Amino acid sequence: MIVERPSDARGHARHGGWLDSRHTFSFGQYYDPQWMGFGPLRVINEDRVAGGGGFAPHGHANMEIVSLVLDGALAHRDSTGGGGTIGPGELQLMSAGRGVQHSEYNASATEPVHFLQIWIQPDRVNTAPGYAQRAPREDDAAGGWATLLSPDGADGSLAIRQDARLLQVCLQPGMQASTRLDPARRYWLQLARGGITTPRALAAGDALGFIDEGGALDLTAGPDGAWLLLFDLPRD
Repeated sequence: MIVERPSDARGHARHGGWLDSRHTFSFGQYYDPQWMGFGPLRVINEDRVAGGGGFAPHGHANMEIVSLVLDGALAHRDSTGGGGTIGPGELQLMSAGRGVQHSEYNASATEPVHFLQIWIQPDRVNTAPGYAQRAPREDDAAGGWATLLSPDGADGSLAIRQDARLLQVCLQPGMQASTRLDPARRYWLQLARGGITTPRALAAGDALGFIDEGGALDLTAGPDGAWLLLFDLPRD
């Protein structure tokens, strides 16, 4: 089964003139019982934060919280001492564990920041909080799959507390990429930027979910290229 999630069907929220957010799954004041998550993948928010804006210190527990910057720069601070500024293509992982306070602010007073915030439910609870960053690499834009998150930190990825992987591929116009789907797993394909023409025409913000699907997944970038994220998740 293939599940479609068009960009314009997502939830939409604006706050205080500084935040414009699109919600793939139910979040905050946006609630849709048909879109509560996809396996342990609970949140994909596409956030645009105006210069000088941001999320004041607040708490989370027992969630793997991932931020991927598309444009601009995001400044993070948390109660474990973790923190830093992340720029385009950089990934941040905060394992909230038994509880952590954190803030996220636009690192610029004037320019917007555009990023994805992703929440993945961990497979263990009340662990020690943790923080890590992954800088972009030269081969990230070479048209091959790069592993951003994995259970064991393989291939220079960040280690996540779940049997899940996050992969990305960045394709130039007309370029192709392929991977194989295991029907014993479930997959979520999120288009961060650009567009693809196969297996279906998708634009930025669109997504497909794959359940009980096996075999090759062949992708072809559209005329603007494509930046794609693939979540490899446990079936149940």
